[in-house]
Amino acid sequence: MEWSVEKCDGTAVMESKMGLVHPATEDYAHEAVEAIKAGKVIAVPTDTLYGFACDACSVEAVNRIYEIKGRKYTSPLAICVGDIEDIEHFAVTDHLPLGLLDCLLPGPVTVVLRRGESSALEKSLNPGLDSIGVRVPDSNFIRVISRGSGSALALTSANLSGQPSSVDIKDFENLWEHCAYIYDGGVLPSGRAGSTVVDLTKLGKYKILRPGSAKEETVAILERHSLLEDGTAT
Repeated sequence: MEWSVEKCDGTAVMESKMGLVHPATEDYAHEAVEAIKAGKVIAVPTDTLYGFACDACSVEAVNRIYEIKGRKYTSPLAICVGDIEDIEHFAVTDHLPLGLLDCLLPGPVTVVLRRGESSALEKSLNPGLDSIGVRVPDSNFIRVISRGSGSALALTSANLSGQPSSVDIKDFENLWEHCAYIYDGGVLPSGRAGSTVVDLTKLGKYKILRPGSAKEETVAILERHSLLEDGTAT
């Protein structure tokens, strides 16, 4: 907010806003990790879209993301972890076929799993839901940040709710001021479909909740591991 007093001077505003933008390279990962640990929101590229990220275990930071997006608090947030083996700290994975997660991830897929009683996630994240969407993007920068944070990142698309998703930092320039930093990874090539969301909470079953950008590949992997499509109504 320090630049808001300069709004009468468009040049000063742009210079201050651009000061928030850094390249999405490992040289800036430590800075991003410190911002996450301080309870701030950052904008980062993933392998699909630009997203807002914060510490999933910080109530204040999570609420800040909802405020920035104008998102309903009943709409759940996914989390991002650095490595596949981290997922078991936050969600139940022991019912899944051996090797399934290694075939799906890292990649443009959000797996929805039961949180379980041993989940390290705060109860205040997506209250009332016993499941959680988990991502391991095929994007090294955000994975380095997640590892360094020592926590999971709450992750959601960098846009106002109901507006088109962002594949370029300019797409959400009107929201820059609400972030500690914006990390520029260039124009993302995957289109605006986002990740494929698949419910894996039931033993031996899967349900595609959002087709996203990798539905066909995801279904092929699921069926190769002998999972059956869950035809029950949502």
